[in-house]
Amino acid sequence: MRRIILLMSVLLVGFMGLMSAGGTAEAAFHDRAQDMAKITGIRVGKADGNVRIVVDSDRPVSYRQSVLANPTRVVIDVQDAWIASGVKRAVTIDSSLVSAVRIAQFNPTTVRIVVETSVGKGGYNVFSLGGGKPRIVMDFGKAPGGIKTTPLPAQRPQPSGSDGGEEDARQQGDDDTLDRDISKIIGLKGRKIAIDPGHGGSDSGAIGPTGVMEKNVTIRVSRELKRLLEAEGATVILTRTGDTEVSPKGANATSVEELEARCEIANRANADIFISVHADAFTNREVKGTTAYYYTKGSAQSKRLADSVRTALIDSIGTLDRGTQTSNFYVVKHTDMPAILVEISFISNADEERMMNSEAGVKKIARGIADGIADYFG
Repeated sequence: MRRIILLMSVLLVGFMGLMSAGGTAEAAFHDRAQDMAKITGIRVGKADGNVRIVVDSDRPVSYRQSVLANPTRVVIDVQDAWIASGVKRAVTIDSSLVSAVRIAQFNPTTVRIVVETSVGKGGYNVFSLGGGKPRIVMDFGKAPGGIKTTPLPAQRPQPSGSDGGEEDARQQGDDDTLDRDISKIIGLKGRKIAIDPGHGGSDSGAIGPTGVMEKNVTIRVSRELKRLLEAEGATVILTRTGDTEVSPKGANATSVEELEARCEIANRANADIFISVHADAFTNREVKGTTAYYYTKGSAQSKRLADSVRTALIDSIGTLDRGTQTSNFYVVKHTDMPAILVEISFISNADEERMMNSEAGVKKIARGIADGIADYFG
């Protein structure tokens, strides 16, 4: 009996030691991260056949640059940095210059960025910027659209008694110029996007196992998506902004009249793209996953939009990939611009219903769709 008690005591001490070590390691990382740069995002854009990659951080960074061969890869090791959760770790790029960019935590204090490229020495330019929006900029090909991409000079210490106003103003001016240049290539500034929250009013759409209604999921996602897109400079048109029908006939409208009203809003606004947001359902509650649809006789642009949104959405919420499919849905058939209908996931599946009804889930869904839209325009 004494041996058993002794053995249990040893095991308990060991377990407590492991718990303490884990907690200490986590606390140590938290303390260390406070003094490190946080990588907050990665953006990719194309213009005139050239590619620009921007890596955003919350403070100025230093980095080391190298090149690997077979295949050619440009490697940027960002020192004293860590990657924030939610940052997309890999982006495929449809370009003859760059095929992909990946980002990973190489070691506890180094973030490694790897760009797969076909260009040789002199065909790309890498530089970092400080100021109010610290970032690393990587240009592949000639300077896009004739844009000057000379890096800013390092900030100089100010003489005693100087508030640095002139230098700060010059720095801010250069930053603003580059941001305008980047916005011509990256992001959604000036784009007009029609978002159609599926169902609404007297039409609840599908209903999940615990009573969550599709119409409520789609409006929550669409509002958050609108917020994200507008923050990037896009103009967003929602076909409905509340729990209502879209047709002026309200609940008296036929199904076709209701769908026609949604298309009319996008067509009248001359939107660049149209996205109808839905949640799927099936009698078998085990079925799950994400699907994107475009019109059977639709354009290549519609298919590319569907692929971009589906891929980014799945990356964001981790659902099963059910592919991009063709359809004859009214809203993708009768719009005048590239149009898709995205089924986020199955509201009939208890796990996916729970995800879509959560605040965190709504944010991830909206972010995934927004990333897909940005990839499409990129």
